[in-house]
Amino acid sequence: MYAASREASARSREALRAALTGSDSAAATTGSELFAVVAVLDDQRSLRVALADVSVPGSARAELCERVFGGKVSAATLAVLTTAVAENWSRTSDLVDTLVLLGQEALLESAAQRGRIEAVEDELFRLGRIISDNPELDQALSDRSQQASAKGELIQRLLAGKTEPITLTLAEQVVTRQRSGISAAFDELSDLAAGRRDQIVAHVRAAIGLSEQQRDRLAASLRRIYGKATTVHIQVDPSLLSGVVVRVGDDVIDGSAIGRLEKMRRALT
Repeated sequence: MYAASREASARSREALRAALTGSDSAAATTGSELFAVVAVLDDQRSLRVALADVSVPGSARAELCERVFGGKVSAATLAVLTTAVAENWSRTSDLVDTLVLLGQEALLESAAQRGRIEAVEDELFRLGRIISDNPELDQALSDRSQQASAKGELIQRLLAGKTEPITLTLAEQVVTRQRSGISAAFDELSDLAAGRRDQIVAHVRAAIGLSEQQRDRLAASLRRIYGKATTVHIQVDPSLLSGVVVRVGDDVIDGSAIGRLEKMRRALT
């Protein structure tokens, strides 16, 4: 995002926090309603452009938003929407992407209020790995020729009754909007959930499965390095031969045998 959109996004997130303060039930409703609004904007280009048109005063855009969505969404959701559309966005897509993020954050807040945020985080990560390890499923969920409703029905069949309801809602939204990088989108959601718990996420590829003691030692080491509690997600990858590769954000720590061999090859070259 350019600077204008970053500032607009930050103020919109502040509006979300204010709208949810003091309410134990608004978060889930607000998240679901924001996703519904995004679906409308995705379908109606003229409305999407009008709500982000910087040549029109922000107050007029907010008034248009009230006319369109007033009475159809809760007061909390409408407060967030009117704040967001009154901001000046560098691109129309930045407004829509921020509304998606706000919907995700509202649902994760609901999971935290119910004491289920850790379960949701783990389910999102595992779902990303399942899709990554299953090319046919990845293709089905990424197929541009498939209707969004068909992808939603597929994820419903896969997850209904097997995950937290909030995990299912987040997953449906991802697969019906995302056209590529489905597994990466779930990783981002898992990281967002970890951030909600004030933790960082370490994505670990290991040649063999790690014991609970080894996971704890790794998490403790990463906490010393980054100064924050760390959630460790493990993916077994026998191609590494031995050792692990740890990714935290943009940092990659390669302690695998294949990584050491590659370093030796480059040095000899």
